[in-house]
Amino acid sequence: MVKRKTTSASEMDGGNYEAKVAEIETIITRIEAGELQLEEVFEQFATAIEYLRQCETFLQQRQQQVNLLIETLNDE
Repeated sequence: MVKRKTTSASEMDGGNYEAKVAEIETIITRIEAGELQLEEVFEQFATAIEYLRQCETFLQQRQQQVNLLIETLNDE
């Protein structure tokens, strides 16, 4: 069973986002380099996918905030 770290995108801040992206890059590098056993590849891949989902949600939330700010500016 794959263990996942549970940080929701709403709990993620900009620094944590950057850390997740760096971790995804590290995972990709290790997979591409062939450093992992097959089982580890699947575990790391699942972790990377979870981090990608968290990052995507974080970015979508920030985009909504930007859109709201732009609307507010346009209403003034």
